[in-house]
Amino acid sequence: MSRLQVVSGKGGTGKTTVAAALALALATEGKRTLLVEVEGRQGIAQLFETEALPYEERKIAVAPGGGEVHALAMDPELALLDYLQMFYKLGGAGRALRKLGAIDFATTVAPGLRDVLLTGKACEAVRRKDRAGRFVYDHVVMDAPPTGRITRFLNVNDEVAGLARIGPVHNQAQAVMRVLKSPQTAVHLVTLLEEMPVQETADGIAELRAVRLPVGRIIVNMVRPAVLDETDLELVRAVERSSLARSLGAAGLGGARRGGDAERLVDPLLEQAEEYAERHALEQDQRAALGELGLPLHELPLLAEGMDLAGLYELATELRKQGLS
Repeated sequence: MSRLQVVSGKGGTGKTTVAAALALALATEGKRTLLVEVEGRQGIAQLFETEALPYEERKIAVAPGGGEVHALAMDPELALLDYLQMFYKLGGAGRALRKLGAIDFATTVAPGLRDVLLTGKACEAVRRKDRAGRFVYDHVVMDAPPTGRITRFLNVNDEVAGLARIGPVHNQAQAVMRVLKSPQTAVHLVTLLEEMPVQETADGIAELRAVRLPVGRIIVNMVRPAVLDETDLELVRAVERSSLARSLGAAGLGGARRGGDAERLVDPLLEQAEEYAERHALEQDQRAALGELGLPLHELPLLAEGMDLAGLYELATELRKQGLS
């Protein structure tokens, strides 16, 4: 598995949940994972049922086998201070700039700079080593912006490197792009088995490939359990109403009278079966469309009891079973 795992997807597909589950899955057997949030929504804190995350790397979970998940909620202003200190050694002058509002001004007027700082911080964590020369984190998982913005977000350093021909800004942008466009990185896209998310996934993959960013896998989230198979669906289409009513009556449904209220149960049951058949056909069409994109495809179940910390561990286990660890 690549060391930088970027997770994107159309809004509402559960990309933050998938990113968190992936971080847990990758942290098994004593490994250390850093989960990075770049949109400032504190979604990671909510999922792991902890207080709002500060701009610092903090352990938030222990994975099976003793691994650790650390999290970082990115702050563009503080990331810019880090950058200024790293390359220009501003020290207290950097803090003074923040008080004057210069940093907020810079990240607002030049939004591309904000993305450079966010991607740069994640790539720095990928490259970071301890005193013994070992990587501090085995994997870094980034909960990235939605599919519609992901290509520009990741490719902004290429644009900056072209604008700033020399100097530390140019060198930093090039260093980041060396990570993002290398086998160290994989960009995964989260979708649902619905037409709009699938189309946006296909468009996102095309855009990422156009700028040579490494596309990883497609993860289909919130997949409903199969209730009827193809044989059952054919039987439903062929069954006669009177025969179904008799069967319901014989089973004691709908009252004791011959036919009884069983007749009234037939239409609602057939309507439900028809709705299920339509949804099943739509989902099969979307699976086929995703299969044509030529990427590994994984599916995560819709959790009947909703998403909580236990559910997050359940999804992580499912990802491990499917080889994403």
